[in-house]
Amino acid sequence: MERPIIHDTFRLSKPSVPATAADIPVADDLRDTLLANRASCVGMAANMIGKNVRIIVFLQMGTPAEMFNPKIVSHTGPYETTEQCLSVPGSHNVTRYREINVEWQDRNFKTHRSRFVGLSAQIIQHEVDHLEGILV
Repeated sequence: MERPIIHDTFRLSKPSVPATAADIPVADDLRDTLLANRASCVGMAANMIGKNVRIIVFLQMGTPAEMFNPKIVSHTGPYETTEQCLSVPGSHNVTRYREINVEWQDRNFKTHRSRFVGLSAQIIQHEVDHLEGILV
């Protein structure tokens, strides 16, 4: 189900708690909300729809991908860029990394470790910042 986007910076600035199997419906709502906003959005974190759990969904080659409890375990190749966000109006200058390694769980809570580069890496970094309560 599509959910409204949260703009309350107080709520968005709270770090998220680990996701559990009870939060799988949150991932479904997050995916639906991302797809409904895909014209202006390529990734979302659960706190953007009012759920303070560690789940992100992002478009990877046009297809929604989800991560439960993602953690960036390494990164290389820093660069400066400008980003926008549905929850926080305006453009924001940030430092990102060209390549990241992420440890995360799927919806069956099987742990994975994957390498991401380029735009996918940038999107994941933005959404993991949301989970940490960092507003961009």
